[in-house]
Amino acid sequence: MSEEKQRRSKVVVALGGNALQEAGTPPTAEAQLDVVRKTCEYLADINCKGYEMAIVHGNGPQVGRIVLGQEIASKADDNLPAMPFDVCGAMSQGYIGYQIQQSLRDALRNRNRNVPVVTLLTQVVVGAEDPAFQNPTKPIGPFYTEAEAKKLAEEKGYAMKEDAGRGWRRVVASPVPKRIAEIDSVKRLWDSTIVVTAGGGGIPVIENMDGSLTGVAAVIDKDLAAERLAEDMETDFLLILTEVDRVSINYKKPDQKDLATITVAEAIKYMEEGHFAPGSMLPKVMAAVKFARRFPGKKAIITSLYKAVDALEGKAGTVITMA
Repeated sequence: MSEEKQRRSKVVVALGGNALQEAGTPPTAEAQLDVVRKTCEYLADINCKGYEMAIVHGNGPQVGRIVLGQEIASKADDNLPAMPFDVCGAMSQGYIGYQIQQSLRDALRNRNRNVPVVTLLTQVVVGAEDPAFQNPTKPIGPFYTEAEAKKLAEEKGYAMKEDAGRGWRRVVASPVPKRIAEIDSVKRLWDSTIVVTAGGGGIPVIENMDGSLTGVAAVIDKDLAAERLAEDMETDFLLILTEVDRVSINYKKPDQKDLATITVAEAIKYMEEGHFAPGSMLPKVMAAVKFARRFPGKKAIITSLYKAVDALEGKAGTVITMA
């Protein structure tokens, strides 16, 4: 791809959890900021290649800890009532976005690029009757042992599920994103500004009969929210960044196979065969399939943060296409 073509290319970047936290580090804002600063070096490289970009990030561990902290505080002091789940989501969106916009601005300034970066507090409309509310699947908060998970389920009534072999986590509803409420603002900012938007998948809201919005207790999958944004902006790429360089079938088995390019039909087949873990790789592949179907000829890519630029240039990652 020529440099001039790259300058015109648009990409929505979905950041996985490893872009915000590293395993084995303390779950503090300071430790997270250190990781975010490293992440933003890679994001700055994408911008320096001439791509126009917006950033969507997850918030599963962060919103889980905020909710837990609210619960503990409310038990200790009646004057500290716990905030509703949607408000906790807004808190996580604000502080993670703040860290990204600060760190990315600095990384760009160090490259002599004066590109504004802003965080847009974003509401995402979901359906009140979405079946996800009856079947929670989205992991939030820290990992627990099986014994700890059973105790939390008994004492607090939490829905707990094993998460891709990494431990047990609380799960909440993850409804499908229908509409980004602030999409017109994103469109106005796009040409001049890198926007951090739909953070944590967006603050989930339902639309009432009178057009007003009401927050609900849920976490929208950030990959599906990123795909919704990519559709609305008609971007050239949907770039989903995670812990692995490529999508695999038979993951962590002797016959594991890494995939460089797969069609939508192949991806659907692999999903039906159960190759991708719910709450982990499955929503990423689902989002990529949706984008590839919507825009034949454009690219949905899943890869690691460290291979992001190479993947956009066709040298890494898993590309999902219509045919």
